[in-house]
Parts: sequence; C-alpha cells; structure tokens
Amino acid sequence: MKLSSVTITAIAVIAFSATGVGAEEIKQTENLQQLVRAALAGNPELKSSRARWQMFVSKAKQASSFEDPMLMFKLQNMMVRQPLAFDKDPQTAKVIGISQQLPFWGKRAIRQEIADCEAESYRWSLEERRLELARMVKEAYYQLWAVDRFMGVVDKNLKILEDFLIIAETKYSVGQGVQQDVYKAGLERSRMLDMQITLAQQRRSLEASLNFLLSRPGDMPVGTIPDFTMPQLPLSAEELGRIAAENRPQLRSLAMLVAKGEASRRLAEKEFYPDFNLSLEYMQRDAAMNDPGYDMYSVGMTFNLPLQQERRRAMLAESVSETGMATEELNSLKNGISLAINDTLAQLERRRRLVELYRGGIIPQAEQSLESAVIGYRVNKVDFLTLLDGRMTLFNYERELYESQAEYMMKLAQLEAAVGRELAGASSAGQGAN
Repeated sequence: MKLSSVTITAIAVIAFSATGVGAEEIKQTENLQQLVRAALAGNPELKSSRARWQMFVSKAKQASSFEDPMLMFKLQNMMVRQPLAFDKDPQTAKVIGISQQLPFWGKRAIRQEIADCEAESYRWSLEERRLELARMVKEAYYQLWAVDRFMGVVDKNLKILEDFLIIAETKYSVGQGVQQDVYKAGLERSRMLDMQITLAQQRRSLEASLNFLLSRPGDMPVGTIPDFTMPQLPLSAEELGRIAAENRPQLRSLAMLVAKGEASRRLAEKEFYPDFNLSLEYMQRDAAMNDPGYDMYSVGMTFNLPLQQERRRAMLAESVSETGMATEELNSLKNGISLAINDTLAQLERRRRLVELYRGGIIPQAEQSLESAVIGYRVNKVDFLTLLDGRMTLFNYERELYESQAEYMMKLAQLEAAVGRELAGASSAGQGAN
C-alpha cells in the first residue's frame, strides 16, 4: 500500500532525529578543581577539624612544663599571750620559703612525647578529612554530569516520541495504522515525562548536596558539567599499595596513636617511682633572752611513696590495651586499603570495558537496528511496537554509557582517597572526548 506524502515526510523526520544530537542551552560550566578548592577553603566541618588540631598543638606545648613554684610566708613559734612580739622567745621567727615540684626523671619528656603524638594524630586526621571532602565533591560533580546527560537523552527521546505519536495518528487517520499504536506512543511519552520530572528532582538534590559541601546557599544553581576524557591508570595494585603506604593520612594518624600508646606505657612504668618536692626556707629572728637572734635557713626534700601498686598496674594495663587497639586499627586499615585498591581496580576495568563496548559495538548496532526499523515501518514491513522498542533500546544503552562513564570517574575519586593523593591526570575534568 502506498503511503501518503504526510506519512513519508514524518518518518523522514524521525529517521533524522534518531541520529541527531539536540542542541543544549549554553550555561556556565563548572570546573572541578575550583570546586574542590572552594570546598577545602570554606567547609565548616573542615574548619572545625583544623581548630581541634590547633587546640591539641597548644595542649602539647603545656605538657612538659613544670608546675608553678610555691611561695610560702609564715610567722613561726609566736607567743599567744603577746601575738605580735618577735623578741620574747628565741624560737620566734619570720619565715619565707619557696618549693618546687619535680617529677621523676624522664616523665616530662614522655609527657611531651605523648602530647606531640596526639597532636600529630589530629593533624593527619585533618588531612584525611580533606581527602574525604575532595572525594565527596568529585562524586557529586560526576553524578551531576550523568544526570545532565540523562536529561539530554530524555529530551531527545521526547521529541522523537512526539514525532512517533504524530505518525501513528496520521497513519491511523488514513487507515494505515491501528489506534493501539497511538496509545503506545502516548504511554511511552508519558513515561519519559515522568523520568524527566524525576531527573530534575535528582539534579536539584545533587545541587543542594554540592552546595552543602562548598558551604554555599542550598538553592544556588550549579552550572553545566563539561565532558571529560576517561584517564588511563597504568599503576598496578602493588604500586598503588606503596603510594598508599607513603601518602594515606589515616595510616600516619593511627601510627601516631600507636606511638602514643607506647609512650603511655613507658610513662605508666615511671609511675612506680616517686616524684620529689624541693624546698628552701629563710628564717629571720630577733635577739631574745640572751640569744643573739641569728637568721637561719632550711633545705628540704619530700617525695611520695608509690604504695598504690594496684592503681599503677591498672595504668600500665590501660596503656598496653591502648597500644594494642591502635595497632589492630592500623592493621585493619591496611587490609581495608588493600581491599579497596583491588576492588576499585576491578570495577574500573569493568566500567572501561563497558564504555568501549557501548561506544564501539552496542550503540552503533542499536542505531543500525533502529534505522532498519524506521525503513521497515516506512514500507509497512515492521509494526509500530518494533519501531518503539528499537528507540527505547537505544535510549537505555545511551543511559548506561553515561552511567558507566560517571561511575568510572567516581571510582577513580574513591581510589585517590584510598591511596591518599591524586593520581596523574586522574582528576582532570576539562573538555575532552566523550
């Protein structure tokens, strides 16, 4: 049956739309490195962590200080009957003295070491938090990129489905189609509109998340995310493990806690020895009862008796447990880093191969299949459902391509956080081939 000229023209429009790329509205583009720098400079949680580190640095400066000396003044052996008389009894004296508490040898140095290790641990915890914040910004960035591309695919398919709907109505009006095709096209168009609404909500949520990380107003709009080139990662798991051992801040933080526990054990052992108190007193005397009233002085030393052995043994056990806990946390983190590296490398390889498969095989084949369906529908050899299925199949593959690209970059960001530094070329998100 010969098709009407209106039908042929509409099908030609569909065929052109299936391979075309819709024009996108030009918006301000976002730069990933600028966003990361803004987050690191303005995030309140990061500022709080920095203030906590400075607090412990200040505490460390106090750790090895001596206690303040004690100044003493007293009136000694005064007579009750004449409370202000200094020349009635040779034992009466005005006394001034000073004393200083001295911890057992080595305790001050160990206390300084403990405080320094604790402050250093917080410093590396701050660096770890910086890594986590950068990772979260990158993940939100690439999720936004994927949502933008999904929305572009949905917009393109909405236009195509509108053309399908017009063609189905036209063929039905001239007796060359069935009304069911009109309903199917309308249903798929409604599904696309529903997806469009969901994607718009997802973008607003991602914008709010990114603005939260950057400490910006939640409703501040985020511009478009430029395309990027998926970087190669030639490093092996062993090489990445060595990089992590040298650069991961959390490893250094836990190593400082292990050192702190060992220093605490040495300090607990020192507690079995006494601390000392040195004192010097000067006594001024007046002449009384044929006593010339010579001035006198006294020097003394007192020390505590470390008899509370049970308390000191408990202190020693506490320090041993602290060291063991930090050591096992360190071992657990090393195992976790090894797992993260190997698992992420496997997922990166999978995503890269999927992208290559979609680009080089599946999507071109789906486009050819859709083109064949359009030609077949033109001569009434293919029904409308086959044409619609071909379009939706291509749509799903395009979405999966963008999802794989975004997931690859997010996994790369997670790998950088796991090893403690940016990998060469891995974080570039400038314009590139897609």
